Amino acid sequence: MLQIAKILKSNGTDGGILVGLYDCCTEDFDLKEPVYIEFDGLPVPFFIESIQPKGTTKAIMHITDVCSLEDAEEIVGRPMYLDAELEEEDVQDFTGWTVYDRGRLVGEVSGEEPIPGNFCIYVGEIMIPLHEDFVISVDPESRRLDLDLPEGLY
Repeated sequence: MLQIAKILKSNGTDGGILVGLYDCCTEDFDLKEPVYIEFDGLPVPFFIESIQPKGTTKAIMHITDVCSLEDAEEIVGRPMYLDAELEEEDVQDFTGWTVYDRGRLVGEVSGEEPIPGNFCIYVGEIMIPLHEDFVISVDPESRRLDLDLPEGLY
């Protein structure tokens, strides 16, 4: 999932929402594809019924099943996502790269596990999620991954 916006506030009484857009503009949205809002840890799909740009970084949207001020208020503050499937050519092959945890050698990447929404690498028998929050730096020349891994992961 790729975060594309954050729901800033409700707009009007008919379920409209004001969203702050991240690295995209209203022309980038395909109204036939759903956007996702997380409820109880699970992404729930919604379809955009209408979208009206407000400057370059905001838009007013109406989405399916959000039909009242109360519905809109329930989703204020939540991030909005697109299901961004990476194309095969967009995925870096990290096999053979050296992994470090805050400068300490972890080992060499022996394989990958492309779990949808949670790409993982194997260092020996240890599976490590390659989440953007863990990545400190990536150096393709030296084939080195510097990570900041959670305590007890390996």
